[in-house]
Amino acid sequence: MQPLRRIRALLTPTVIAVLLVAMLAFRHPGSGLSPAGFNAFVAASARRGYPPGMLISLALWLVLSVYWEIAAKTASAASRSESRLSRGFHLALITLGQILVFLPVPGLRARWLPQSTPLIVIGLAMQLAFSVFMIWARRTLGRHWSGAVTTKQDHELIRSGPYRLVRHPIYTGLMGIYLATVLVSGEVHGLVGFALLSLAYWRKIRMEEHYLGELFGPQYEAYRSATAALIPGVF
Repeated sequence: MQPLRRIRALLTPTVIAVLLVAMLAFRHPGSGLSPAGFNAFVAASARRGYPPGMLISLALWLVLSVYWEIAAKTASAASRSESRLSRGFHLALITLGQILVFLPVPGLRARWLPQSTPLIVIGLAMQLAFSVFMIWARRTLGRHWSGAVTTKQDHELIRSGPYRLVRHPIYTGLMGIYLATVLVSGEVHGLVGFALLSLAYWRKIRMEEHYLGELFGPQYEAYRSATAALIPGVF
């Protein structure tokens, strides 16, 4: 599994943002930090499919990614986990979905939304709000969090914080952030990527529900009947 994790790490929004900055700096070696240099950077970025709104979105992803990597170190050990084949399939879907969301893929750059500053502001506000919600859920879950579908040692059913509202608030936050980035982008490649990511997390939610149902039995069934999976009153 380590090679798969390394491959996926190379394709995270954080690394994409760093590579983008490096590429533009290479093409504009004399830009420096002057106003003219900054304007040249922004103009060159926009020509390559990363207007200012997308740069801000990537910066927000960078902050969230750094926090998540730090928080992941506190997770407890797993006593049961999904197979490597299942985990690898999930990572493949996520990686492809991320590529399509974040990269201006040739042939998929037609706009499905007009270029509108209010829409971009709404998208960035959504991204920030869902990031805060996702971090709240992560902190509430504490050491029981895992990136894979696992059963943790001394696992307990968390029903506090955002888990009073939905059963999978981290996924609610994550899908909200992806949708916000798709709104900021406004291009078709983002929609295709979001569809793949939705499929990946729909599959993962079904697996987690099965694991938790086996682990907690009637207690989880009662919790499941009282809460939505991702969106209260919808799903």
